[in-house]
Amino acid sequence: MDFKDFNLDSRLMEGIQNAGYEKCTPVQEQVISASGDGSDLYVQSQTGTGKTAAYLIAVMQEILTKSECSGKKVLVLVPTRELAVQVEMECRTLCEKTGLVPFSFYGGVGYEKQVKAIEKGVDILVATPGRIIDLQEQKKLDLSNVGFAIIDEADRMFDMGFYPDLRIILKHLPQAEQRQTMLFSATLNTYVKNLAWEYTRDAKEITIEAENITVDEIDQELIHVSSDEKTKLLIGILSREKPESTIIFCNTKKGCEILGKRLALNGFSSEYIIGDMQQSRRLKVLNDFKAGKVSILVATDVAARGIDVTDLAMVVNYDLPNEPENYVHRIGRTARAGKSGKAYTFCSEKDVYDLMPIERYIGKSIPSRVCNSEMTGEDKSEGIYIKLDSYGDDDNFDKRGRDSKRGGRGNGRDSGRNGRSDRRDGRSNGGRRNEKRSNADSYKKDRRDYAKEREELSNLSFEERMEVYKKKYADKKGSDSKKRFDGKKSNSKFAGKNSNYKNNKKYDAKKNKVPSGKKVYDNNKKGVKKQGLFAKIKAFFGRK
Repeated sequence: MDFKDFNLDSRLMEGIQNAGYEKCTPVQEQVISASGDGSDLYVQSQTGTGKTAAYLIAVMQEILTKSECSGKKVLVLVPTRELAVQVEMECRTLCEKTGLVPFSFYGGVGYEKQVKAIEKGVDILVATPGRIIDLQEQKKLDLSNVGFAIIDEADRMFDMGFYPDLRIILKHLPQAEQRQTMLFSATLNTYVKNLAWEYTRDAKEITIEAENITVDEIDQELIHVSSDEKTKLLIGILSREKPESTIIFCNTKKGCEILGKRLALNGFSSEYIIGDMQQSRRLKVLNDFKAGKVSILVATDVAARGIDVTDLAMVVNYDLPNEPENYVHRIGRTARAGKSGKAYTFCSEKDVYDLMPIERYIGKSIPSRVCNSEMTGEDKSEGIYIKLDSYGDDDNFDKRGRDSKRGGRGNGRDSGRNGRSDRRDGRSNGGRRNEKRSNADSYKKDRRDYAKEREELSNLSFEERMEVYKKKYADKKGSDSKKRFDGKKSNSKFAGKNSNYKNNKKYDAKKNKVPSGKKVYDNNKKGVKKQGLFAKIKAFFGRK
């Protein structure tokens, strides 16, 4: 089906033609058709199927042609900075003649340009969750006029720990009846569906089957190799086949950096990219790779989200992915737009336990062989100590890419907040300075607690982590998540003057405690609230 068959706005059609689009992909056809009546959607679609253009064209068409949608803002939530930049670039091409203004908002950079963009006026906000909450807490961003909410790569949002942030943002947008919500995910598991059910209105489900690319279009090969021989095997493959462009996947930031530097020492045109690099450096590496200046890119799964290379010749799974879905995401990058590709997967004694779930997920056994001396090459970096950059140590970072040791602007939402607090302290009077320091200490404690929780979660499977999220962040009546988002002090209904307590036990508003084991009664609302739930909610949002 052609885009012209949808009778789209002429200004939008001009942008579509400038982007080089003619025929719709399956996800584009179904999304544009289903969204025209304002229905909410949740869509299962793999990376590389054209879903970004699908939701951008759908919402822009409604804004340009429906009077009730005129002036409404679009909020697109994405998991990584790279994806935010990519979506903004595609959006600028599509809406060039429409008068709509897109802009991307993400951490790792200063606030000045983003705040100025908001002041000038932005119609389509493409953002990571942390930065949106930051701007809202600073009272720099008003989301009351958002008419379209889009969550892209929802499964990755869950895996990166953004579930509580998503809930906070969605709860503070206009009511579901006053906005159109679209949720996109490579896998529509129970947890993604629960999120869609809670924050959408009778959402239509669209499923685009794309896993068959792993079977039909990609030349897959599994090589059994010891951990010590992985680098030599990789050098042998790259030296023999000389691919024009290659992405090599590692499971950890530390491993990614070490491998990238070893390849450079062996004379390969290679770079590495991890989620915690300085933003200017990350963008330069990505642009060099897309332009062909660098032929080999070593990346983690998180950092690779948003890398869109149409002519990728080879993918190498240096480490076997922990999640079966990620295997599909990785190798699918070399079979875009109907093209074929080559995918090598290294399976060592440390990886073998992840092999069976992957083969069960794709529905076939991956052709395999055992590494021998003829397949390996000389590793000139063998025995050389690789010094890691400050952002290369996995132990210094939490799952959202936030630096747990450094403060200041640009290292994630929490560290940025602490940096701002420290700067404000120098200008404040004694009382305010002490309060700010107290808040900073609280944030440090939150980060330590989060690091401990991250370590515990790292040993769980995806489904087990989702179950933990579900139990911990289940939506309870009386939740005070709004307080954190608004940046206001608690005004708990439990602390009101009219509150009565069983057996005439008084409530201590200053200490914010209830006698152990007692129930709290609220005259303004029927029912009973247990102090245990209130304390847990307060502990999660860092309130004292």
